[in-house]
Amino acid sequence: MPTFQNKTFRSSADANKLGMRYRALMSKHPFLAFGLPFMAVIVAGSFVLTPATAIRYEKHDRKVRQMTKEEELNVRRAARKVDMKEEYYRLAGRDLDNWEQKRVERLPGESDGIL
Repeated sequence: MPTFQNKTFRSSADANKLGMRYRALMSKHPFLAFGLPFMAVIVAGSFVLTPATAIRYEKHDRKVRQMTKEEELNVRRAARKVDMKEEYYRLAGRDLDNWEQKRVERLPGESDGIL
C-alpha cells in the first residue's frame, strides 16, 4: 500500500452532510444538479429585471421627448431677447470702455509679424 492514498478519507458521519450528498449527486447528474438550477436562476432574474428596465426607459422617455411645433413656438416666445455682444462683454467681466492699446515688446532679433 502506498504511503499517500489518491482519495482522501471521508468518514461515514460526513456522508450524510448536505455538501457530501450534493457532491455525489453532482458527479452522477451534473446538468440536473448544477446546469438546470443555474439556468432557472438566469431566467427568473430576467423576469424580475424586465419591469425594472421598462420603468427606467419610461423615465428616460419622459425626460427626452419630441416637442410639437406649437410647444416649440411657445418656448421661443417666452425666451428673453439676448444680445450676443452684450452677453460676451458681460461674461468677460472687464471694463472694455477704458482700454488702452499697448504694443507688445519683442525679444531682440524676434520678428514683429509685420511683413
